[in-house]
Amino acid sequence: ICSLQLIVYLAFIISIHYTASKENKIFSAIGVALSTLTAGILLIDYFIQFTVIPVSLRFGETEGIAILTQYNPRGIFIALEELAYILMCLSFMFIAPAFENKNKLELSIRWTFYIGFIVLLSSFISIVVKYGINREYRFEVTAITINWLVLIVNGILISIFYRRKKKNNGVIIP
Repeated sequence: ICSLQLIVYLAFIISIHYTASKENKIFSAIGVALSTLTAGILLIDYFIQFTVIPVSLRFGETEGIAILTQYNPRGIFIALEELAYILMCLSFMFIAPAFENKNKLELSIRWTFYIGFIVLLSSFISIVVKYGINREYRFEVTAITINWLVLIVNGILISIFYRRKKKNNGVIIP
């Protein structure tokens, strides 16, 4: 299910890029690149987690496996998720300019992306200051929560945006 969500996220960002104005295409293209990196990292991470780990355990191949499992709060799985969710939020910063400040809806979409990034960055800084390198699952869970909330809220707002655009033959009326 996570893999399917990542593919939908990537398609979502790409669709925004294709509707961005010519002036903002450079920003949205960077957003697409960052979302592609995000999806790639997480798909590889999840694929390894659900194909390599269970088979290794089944055959008693446990040497060095602790660093790979999702149950190790200082393992590779958590580190890759943190990296990917930081990149996802960074993709929000670059996809946001695709929505110009022509009306309240576009402004809301844009600021939802920006606020998500600001909250994630603030969370990362505060967790690192408080826990240092021993942040364990704290940032990962926070990042997942922030990013998916941004995607849910903006998924709804952007569907309203596209519906209005289609209803008015491509012209958004505030």
